[in-house]
Amino acid sequence: MTKLSVNINKFATLRNARGGNLPDVLKAAMDCERFGAQGITVHPRPDERHIRYKDVRDLKPLLSTEFNIEGNPIKSFIDLVLENRPAQVTLVPDAHDVITSNSGWDTKTNKKYLKEICTLFNSNGIRTSIFVDPDPEMILHAADTGCNRVELYTESYAALYEKGEKERGIQPFIIAADAAIKAGLGLNAGHDLNLDNLSYFHKNISGLLEVSIGHALVCDAIYLGLENTIQSYLRQLKNY
Repeated sequence: MTKLSVNINKFATLRNARGGNLPDVLKAAMDCERFGAQGITVHPRPDERHIRYKDVRDLKPLLSTEFNIEGNPIKSFIDLVLENRPAQVTLVPDAHDVITSNSGWDTKTNKKYLKEICTLFNSNGIRTSIFVDPDPEMILHAADTGCNRVELYTESYAALYEKGEKERGIQPFIIAADAAIKAGLGLNAGHDLNLDNLSYFHKNISGLLEVSIGHALVCDAIYLGLENTIQSYLRQLKNY
């Protein structure tokens, strides 16, 4: 089965909106694991508008599944990752002022820098993944950095799926997945995947190891409950 890693940022967004500790982000993460999630993802940003650096430190000793920390590898982020040594770090090129991630890396232009970061994390036993658009050229350049995986940025697929153009939306990702596998890279995916579009994506993308889902999953949990929601997402990822 493709693993489901739950991005818990939105639990932290809700907590921070009111102050205090409701909802309890640590409890939410452990509940996600208890209900079947095979990983927990966090994306700490410098302004700590959702997940805080302290949350990362508090989560590390509590989690029993794979811990994935994603973000832009500025110095404070690098230090946080090395301090907590998650199973995986996902490098995302988001600027400090974006609401959410909105593009993959230009791995050709940034190859030297990404290679340095991947070498650092890999030498510390941390699996590295690079967030990329479904572009075979960017995937091939990513492979040159020494990363272990790429995470396909799936916003364009989700947008076309919603418009009823799922065949057109999935095609670039089929090509990108094939390029990643041929380059010897593991394959992750994430961004705007939800209960409507996840199954079709999973059926058509071979070699998919992990999906990271946060916003849609937390929204569904408001209506369906967290346990039922996670089980519903896991059902979309069954092997066919």
